[in-house]
Amino acid sequence: MNATIIFVLLLGLMITGMPISISLGLSVLSFLFFMSDVPIESVALKLFTGIEKFEIMAVPFFILAGNFLTHGGVARRMIAFATSMVGHLPGGLGLSAVVACSLFAAVSGSSPATVVAIGSILLPAMVKAGYPKKYGAGVVASAGGLGILIPPSIAMVMYAVSTNSSIGALFMAGVMPGLVLASMLLFTTWWIAKKNKYPRAERATWGQRVKAFRESIWGLMLIVVVMGGIYSGLFTATEAAAMSAVYAFVVATFIYKDLRLSDLKKVLLSSANLSAMLLYIITNAVLFSFLLTSEQIPQAMSESLISSGVGPIAFLLIANVMLLIAGNFMEPASIILILAPILFPIAMSLGIDPVHFGIIITVNMEIGMITPPVGLNLYVASGISKLGLTDMSKAVSPWLLTMLVFLAVVTYYPPLSLWLPKTLGMM
Repeated sequence: MNATIIFVLLLGLMITGMPISISLGLSVLSFLFFMSDVPIESVALKLFTGIEKFEIMAVPFFILAGNFLTHGGVARRMIAFATSMVGHLPGGLGLSAVVACSLFAAVSGSSPATVVAIGSILLPAMVKAGYPKKYGAGVVASAGGLGILIPPSIAMVMYAVSTNSSIGALFMAGVMPGLVLASMLLFTTWWIAKKNKYPRAERATWGQRVKAFRESIWGLMLIVVVMGGIYSGLFTATEAAAMSAVYAFVVATFIYKDLRLSDLKKVLLSSANLSAMLLYIITNAVLFSFLLTSEQIPQAMSESLISSGVGPIAFLLIANVMLLIAGNFMEPASIILILAPILFPIAMSLGIDPVHFGIIITVNMEIGMITPPVGLNLYVASGISKLGLTDMSKAVSPWLLTMLVFLAVVTYYPPLSLWLPKTLGMM
């Protein structure tokens, strides 16, 4: 009964158009004040203790690093390198978009940032080269989702914070799934281009490829800084986020010299705004999780599912359906912080590995970025391409189907996620 009241309160507030973060906070406070014996003073204490985790600092640092790279010309150099490698194949610029999104995802941690950085450069170039606008927009919007699967990933940090999982293990677990999904998206992009006889660029010489690689090497080195530092034990994932922000600033300002010091204030302010929004969502989600735990709702759901005979296979199917539906109406941070505390205890009681479950949730969030009506990547790509939401939804459909097939693979084949962190001794 209590669970029903809590979720009706939350849904009712969200339907009014109220921001999710405020809806979370108000539903918690209303329930605690009118329907619970929990002292209201404990709310203030939980607000402070819930967000004083050191790992949360990774969020603003990764956002700042992504903004430095977006404004600093790193994306343009990565696109040039990707095009030199695959531009001569059928649908060459489309393939370049997938490769460039994969590379930029490995340094930004953000899906919308990846779409903006790659799409704003490649989409006009694709249209000019004779590609249909829908094809280009579909490729960029879909491949941009790699920004939250290929580490570093802000979504993985959110999951780790809400479930006390290892950020480093999650980052390493995202590498193989990220590469496999990028390969599947490349195949879909190539197949559509070959079928429709889309144009291809001239084959680059090895000299041109080496030159493009040398120009992009400073941006690509950020992958080594973050992943190498975490794996070697040189610093934690949070410290890696801080290092990535400093490194990105130095590269964009003093090496590439694309970011002027006069632009620094704008970058810092936009990063602070996004960080504040996410931290406010985290704060209210901590309260929501506290309420669920105090009312024993996850435990009751877990016992109910287990007693009904639901096993890991059926539970993962149910969890995927819930997450995919939620992805149609909410953005990833809110979904993770609301549903992870509910689903995580059930997954653990069924013997599902926490790192594997984190990758499953991340892939669901990635799919949610390109599903209407609130898929963030759809809106970002729509703004760049000037296509309507309906046209954008149709444009991403081949890649969306590919990602759904990949979700089934990553859900029911745990070694894809767990092999690398286990091999590296992180689990």
